[in-house]
Amino acid sequence: MKIFVINCGSSSLKYKLFDMRDEDVLAEGIIERIGIENSFLKYETKEGTDIKIEHEIPTHKEGIELLIETLLSDEHGVLENMDEIKAVGHRVAHGGEKFAHSTLIDDEVMKEIGDISDLAPLHNPANLMGIEVCEELMPETPQVAVFDTAFHQTTRRSIYLCSSL
Repeated sequence: MKIFVINCGSSSLKYKLFDMRDEDVLAEGIIERIGIENSFLKYETKEGTDIKIEHEIPTHKEGIELLIETLLSDEHGVLENMDEIKAVGHRVAHGGEKFAHSTLIDDEVMKEIGDISDLAPLHNPANLMGIEVCEELMPETPQVAVFDTAFHQTTRRSIYLCSSL
C-alpha cells in the first residue's frame, strides 16, 4: 500500500510517498516558492534520483500537478498510475478542541478546519488548500488529517503520566 503525505505551507509543499509494506520512502522533496518567481520542485527517490525542476508554479494546484506528473514520468517516476496511492495524509497545524486524533476528511472536517483557522492563521489555511487540491485531483482517494495539536496532546499526557511515577 502506498501513502502520499503532504505538508502545505503558504508558499511551499513538503511531500513523501511511502510504500507501507516495508515503510520505504519511494520519493520525497519539496516544492518551493509557490506563487513567487523562481519556483521549483525538488525530487528525490529511493533509487538515487535527485533532481530540481525549475518551473513556474503559480498555485498549489499547479505544484501538485507537476509533482504527480513527475511521480508518473517514464524517466523519474516511481508510480505506474495514481490508483497505487491508497490514501493521502495531510499535516494540519491546529485541530482546536474538536480534533484530538487523526481524522478521515469529509466536507464537515474541511469546514471545521476552516472555522478554526484563526487558531493557526499562517498554517491552517494553507493546509486546507492542500486538502482541497488533492481532493480535486484524487477524488476517489481517502484523505486523512493529522493534527499537530493531537500529537502535542498525546505528548502532554505521556509527560504527565511519567511525572506521576
